[in-house]
Formats: sequence, C-alpha cells, structure tokens
Amino acid sequence: MIDDSSQKILHGAGSLAGLSALVSGKVLIVTDGGIVKAGHVGRVVEMLEDAVVYDEVRENPTESDVARCTEFAREVRPDVIVGLGGGSSMDTAKGALFLLSGGGVISDYQGHGKAKGEMLPFVAIPTTAGTGSECQSFAVLSRDGSHEKMACGDTRALAKAVILDAELTGSMPLPVARLTALDALSHALESAVCKTRTEESQGFSFEAFRKIEPVIEKVLKGEASIEERGEMLMGAALAGKAIEASMLGAAHATANPLTAHFEVVHGRAVLTMLPTVMRWNAEVVGDIYEELKPGLVEWVESLRELAELEPVKVAAEMISQLAGEASKQWTGQFNPRGLTEEDFEEIYREALGR
Repeated sequence: MIDDSSQKILHGAGSLAGLSALVSGKVLIVTDGGIVKAGHVGRVVEMLEDAVVYDEVRENPTESDVARCTEFAREVRPDVIVGLGGGSSMDTAKGALFLLSGGGVISDYQGHGKAKGEMLPFVAIPTTAGTGSECQSFAVLSRDGSHEKMACGDTRALAKAVILDAELTGSMPLPVARLTALDALSHALESAVCKTRTEESQGFSFEAFRKIEPVIEKVLKGEASIEERGEMLMGAALAGKAIEASMLGAAHATANPLTAHFEVVHGRAVLTMLPTVMRWNAEVVGDIYEELKPGLVEWVESLRELAELEPVKVAAEMISQLAGEASKQWTGQFNPRGLTEEDFEEIYREALGR
C-alpha cells in the first residue's frame, strides 16, 4: 500500500479485497455494461453492504452523459462514489462529483479550481492500464454536438483511494489492452518533456516509463503475465500522477481533433501523432528522450507496428481545419517546443502521409 497526504493506493493482485475497509454507507458504483459482463461489478457488489450500480457509462463521455449519471446519483443519495472501469468511468464519476456538489452544467467547471462545496468521497478502481485518470483530479469530457474536449479539474475531485488490482485487467480484449498501454506510454513521454515539468513530475514520468518499458511489448503481444500486467497498471497510475503534477503536449493536442471528427479511438489517435511530434520536439528536449531510452522515437514507432494499428486516413482538405483546432487545444500550450498553426499543419501532413 502507498499512502501519502492526498491519496491512498492499494496495489497488487487481489488488492480489490481491501475495498470494504475503505468505504462505508451507501456506495454508488459508476461503470459500464462491459465491466458488468466481465463480472467485476458483481464482485464489488458482493463486498459491500449497500451498493447501487450505474452502468450506463459511454466511451468519451459528454456533458449529457454526466448529467444523466448525476440525476441517477441524486435519486440514490450515496455516501461514496466508486469509479470502476476505464477512463470513461472515472471521468463520468468525477463529472458527477462536480455537479452534485455545485449544481449547474459541467461546462461551468472547465478549467481548474472551480468546484463548489464539499465533494463526496471518491474511490477509483481501474480495470484498464492506460489513462491514469485514477491519479488525476481532472475529468476530461466532451461537449455535446462539437465533441470538443473539456478538462474540468479541482484537487477535491482527486480519488481519496485507488485500487490497482492486476486481476481486473485480465478481462481486457487484446485491442483494448494495446491501446490503453500505448496511451499510458504517451502520458509518460509527454509529461516528461512538457513546459510545466518539475523535478517531482519528471520523477513520476521517469518511474512510469521504467515500469512500462520492460513489459509493454509483452502486453502488445497478449503475452503479459499477471505480474507484468501489474507493472503496466502501476506505470499507468504513475503517469497519471505525472500529468497531475505537470501536463501533456502536442501529441494529445493533435489527437483530439482526430477523435472528434473521425471517431478515432484515443490511444490510436495519440500514437498516430506521437512519433512525429517527438521528432519536432527533439530539437529542444532530445537529451531527455536520450536519457529515457536511446533510439526512443524509433522504438515508439516499432511499438505502433507491433500493436497493428491501422493508419488513420484523413482527406488532405481536412488538414488545415485539424491544425486550426489542434492549435487551440489546451494541452498544446504545454508542448516543449512552441508550435504555430502552420507547424501543426505540417505535423499532420508528416504523421498522416498527406
């Protein structure tokens, strides 16, 4: 168990058994139908005396998704909220925390430090090893209609406790395991070089990379043992801590418009852009890349091939619009190399072969 002033982390195979000692009263479990089918929700419910399940979480949750979860929660009147699943479950649960404590709509909380009132205790139990949302105080949600990503953060939304049980990640289909692993890697790499990096955040970034690097090829091949899955799970959480203490960069800024316009899954979108962005950034942070791993960019490209990611196809006439949107993304302003809209256009052309 890891315990600091802000968050308690239970880790190791079987650590889910520690949940009952962390919560009391009525517990609302926020999750999705796939996690129910995998049997994880049933296991959690059996551990608790009074649990209610909200299982309508959707991928890339929107304002409306959070509003529906919040309406359900208001009827239930829970004492604790548990986010069980991937990043979408965590983000939906955190979005509900904002609305339950302060009312309004989730766009009212875009930015940082806008929460109102006391939030319910929140416990995060990831079943994927990717987003690191369990260790972040931000909920990343999409606007209805435009699908523009909104980051809503407040230290009060940070999970009071996290359970990292590798037994839960064994139910991931291989395509999901691949994408989430690559997402975790991208978080470690972008947070390691972003403008707002600090000695503390880089410590998390480097430690995350050291957990992920030895095991990710096994994960991508579908050959990871439960111990290796545990290392990946911890690496993803540490990368989440790194983001919390710093930020991301242009790979995420360029990925979000691809998801919004073409419904490209987040991990695939980020890894489509990451090697090209890293080559641009190497001009100013090449020494950090070299410290992490010699030949780092080429290695990342080899992982993309190992994961059998299909190329993202975008019409040439869309590049200018994507670049304009990427240049306005919040994460882009933290990229270590300043980029103009024209630079973003060139990055898209290089990454997408346009």
